[in-house]
Amino acid sequence: MAQRDEEHKLFEQHRICIVCTDSLPLEHAEQVCRRSPSYGQRWISALLRSPSSCRLTPCFGFEPTIEEYGGEPSIHQSTPTKEDTAAATHIISNTINFETFDLACEALIPVVRPSWLHESLKRRKLSNPRHFSPDPRLFMNDVVVCCGDIPEGDKEAIVAGVLARGGLYSQRVSGTVTHLVDLTDTSDKARLAQAKKLKLKIVLPHWFDDCLKLGQRIDEAPYLLPDPEILSAGPDDPLRRRENKGLNAASTPDPSHMPDMNKKPTPHSSKGEEQRSVFNGKTIMLSPDLRIGERLLESIQSVLESGGATVTGNVYNADWVICRFRDGFVYRTASRLEKEVGNLAWLYSLMIFNEYTRPLSKLLHYPVSRTPIPGFEGLKISLSNYVGEARIYLENLISAAGAECTKTLKQENTHLITAHGTSEKCTAAREWGLQVVNHLWLEDSYIKWRHQPESDPCYSHFPPRTNLGEIAGHKMLDMQVLERVFFASEDTESQSPEPAMQEKDQNATSMPPPELKQMDDENAPAPPQDTPQATKKARRVSENKKIETPIRSRLLPDGKENDTPSSTSSRKSKEAATARLHEYAPDFALYEKERKRRGGVIFGGRRKSDEDRVTINPKKRRSLDPQEESENEEVKEAKRPKKSRLEISMHLLITGYQKWVGKGNEKKEDADKRHLRDLGIMVVQDARRCTHMAAPSILRTTKFVNALAYAPAIISTDFITECLKQDKLLDPKKFGLVDKSAESKFNFSLAKALKNAKKNNNQLLKNFRIYCVEDIRGGFEAFKSIVETNGGQCLLYRGRLGLTNSSRREESDDEDSEMEDDEPGRHEWDRIQTCPSLDQVPPGGGEIKKTPRILRVDWLLDMAMSQELKPAEGYELTEEMVDKE
Repeated sequence: MAQRDEEHKLFEQHRICIVCTDSLPLEHAEQVCRRSPSYGQRWISALLRSPSSCRLTPCFGFEPTIEEYGGEPSIHQSTPTKEDTAAATHIISNTINFETFDLACEALIPVVRPSWLHESLKRRKLSNPRHFSPDPRLFMNDVVVCCGDIPEGDKEAIVAGVLARGGLYSQRVSGTVTHLVDLTDTSDKARLAQAKKLKLKIVLPHWFDDCLKLGQRIDEAPYLLPDPEILSAGPDDPLRRRENKGLNAASTPDPSHMPDMNKKPTPHSSKGEEQRSVFNGKTIMLSPDLRIGERLLESIQSVLESGGATVTGNVYNADWVICRFRDGFVYRTASRLEKEVGNLAWLYSLMIFNEYTRPLSKLLHYPVSRTPIPGFEGLKISLSNYVGEARIYLENLISAAGAECTKTLKQENTHLITAHGTSEKCTAAREWGLQVVNHLWLEDSYIKWRHQPESDPCYSHFPPRTNLGEIAGHKMLDMQVLERVFFASEDTESQSPEPAMQEKDQNATSMPPPELKQMDDENAPAPPQDTPQATKKARRVSENKKIETPIRSRLLPDGKENDTPSSTSSRKSKEAATARLHEYAPDFALYEKERKRRGGVIFGGRRKSDEDRVTINPKKRRSLDPQEESENEEVKEAKRPKKSRLEISMHLLITGYQKWVGKGNEKKEDADKRHLRDLGIMVVQDARRCTHMAAPSILRTTKFVNALAYAPAIISTDFITECLKQDKLLDPKKFGLVDKSAESKFNFSLAKALKNAKKNNNQLLKNFRIYCVEDIRGGFEAFKSIVETNGGQCLLYRGRLGLTNSSRREESDDEDSEMEDDEPGRHEWDRIQTCPSLDQVPPGGGEIKKTPRILRVDWLLDMAMSQELKPAEGYELTEEMVDKE
């Protein structure tokens, strides 16, 4: 009886908080918490019949509860309050996605999965909570490993790695073991497991080795005995691809549209239990840096209020703050006050799944930075072997990190991120001397906000028969890094300003509800670069103060002459030497890249038979900087000299150049672009960067129309042909574009349009809101870029789809495709719906008093080409005109 009393005090003085989720429903939580009124009678009856059966195990199908062992349980259908969290000794949850998880970690309160409770009851003592943590960073937390006939050194390494990552080790094969590590399925332990029909997996040691090298758990399938795929598959066999469910609604930081609430999935709910909204009781603020329109703002507010939330404009009253960027008063204040800060993608994810997730658990559910990661400026990164949501996620993550993501791999690229190391891109990248890494390098750089060394073995490891796209997006942000870099308290105002200043600041920085007007431009958030720069400065000052502190004055008497000098000068010398090495790093990398090209690049580069290949005299020493190469380098007569690369004198945007158009001309295009760069001409794709634009004639391509808004010098593509032919930079003024027939056709003057563009300064369509139908010819994105380039706002219009013409030609994704059609009557089927000036829109989201006009695409194109506002008359499309068609 004494032993039974001790066992029934297993949870005495323990306050156990249970957080209900889809996988831990309310009924199960109540079952393990509450004392059954008939339990005493059942236990006594069972004791009289069979005393040995009435231990801590369930009797007659009844499972013992926390209360019956002296514990104080509490059940929470949503996030427990801070008071409940602080009072708990253990928190039971299948996930870390509840708001007070960080508070529990700071207070050293264990967060465990329900299996901790069952294991403690089974063993009749409290189990180690670390091995039952739901934290995904402990990726071995649900692994119980047993080792078979493997070398002792491998056994020690595997056991140590599993224990360090949250797993458990068992010496014997039992029902709790999940993985048996062995070299064959015929060993003693493997046969025992098969004889007992235990539900465990027999894997090769290679699986643990690959998991520990990556710091992520990968699928065991290729390592399972008796026929492991890593040993039987050939090098050219295709890899299987598994769906990455961890990236649902988490692949972009800036969603283009609000989710359809009528089609959202509903989480599992108990019978008779009304589904609780994730927004119930929350006060939510939408930051002004979201820059969303009134209509979308009204829709979001409607969904939040229908879920029981309150939308506020005061950051101090908000529980959750929705921001776009990691800067400004609202973001820094909310972060310092430890409020939940996420972006629109996170908010939409909560709307879709109606289940709370922490914004830090997904890299793109947290606001992004306007400034790039230090060291990522100028990086050009290409992707290989990633598909679906994983590819979209990595493309957006590259942009959020401040680098450029290219669809194709070229020699000008700096990095190739690949899911496995067996592809043509990987072979070419290695021969070109590019950095070939997996996506973990990008994620770690983004998390630590620092360029991680590509030489780390973790980033160049590619497990055989595994596509790493399956584990993309499984990493979490580090709050300590975010605090140090983006909202450290040293760089801005104090955390608790005076009440008068609070009122002033909240009026200047809060997002107003739909019934209020948008804020003025002068009240916009502070420039983004202030926070990171100020933070670095504060860190440097802090570090210098620590170095200069006379520590020895507290330990040595004053006036002592033989005290040892401080190590400050030594550390400064090391820091200076390290800084110089960082300055020389690009030269070293360029030298290694050029050195590997000796004899020509075998795959994907210039071959000996290429016409444009330049051969260097091997007896001459080559400079590390291509711009410092001598133009008068002596070579043999049979070889052409290597010309130095001139400084960039123009940024050229090219459209409609026929010599590059067509399949099979990609190599010629690359060679011509390299040749032009050697002459000082940088070919760009962004109209904002161009100083000159080359075209064979006046065109209505996206590049041409967008470039007009920036008023570059427009020249003929003959300039490119002659420069390549004469192998020198010619005067672009002699190749000005003249196309009188096109000017007459489109009824505008090119010279006057450029003059107007300089005057407009990209504000031709300021305060215009233009709606384009989804299937507009040329593509919605093309017209959106034209409108936004000219200072307007372009939105997608999905209404009245019944008017579409079934014979309309398909959209074109080519930027050089013409957005016009000379067939009569075709224009009437492409519609643009325009709204009046935003200043005319009444406050409060009321109905627009003026009827929006439905116009043909020519209205927008004619204005963008001439850089003049055109009256709507003559372009309007009426119902009568549509009916006649």
